[in-house]
Amino acid sequence: MCRSIKTLREPYASDVTDDDVRAAALQYVRKVSGFRSPSARNAEAFERAVDAVTAATRALLDELQLKQVSRD
Repeated sequence: MCRSIKTLREPYASDVTDDDVRAAALQYVRKVSGFRSPSARNAEAFERAVDAVTAATRALLDELQLKQVSRD
C-alpha cells in the first residue's frame, strides 16, 4: 500500500493526534485516487473522502481491543 502511512495503534504509537489520523487518511486517499492534489472539480469529493477515512480510522483506533502487556 502506501509506505508513508505509519502505524497509529499502540504500542507503536502512544500519543496519536487528530492531525496524525488525518495525515494517514490523506495519504491513503492520495494513493487510491492517484492525485497528490486534485483538480478544482474533484476537490470536494477528495475532501469528503479524506473526512470519511479520517472518521473510520478514528473509530477503528477507538474500538480496537488490545491485549494488555504485563510490565513487571
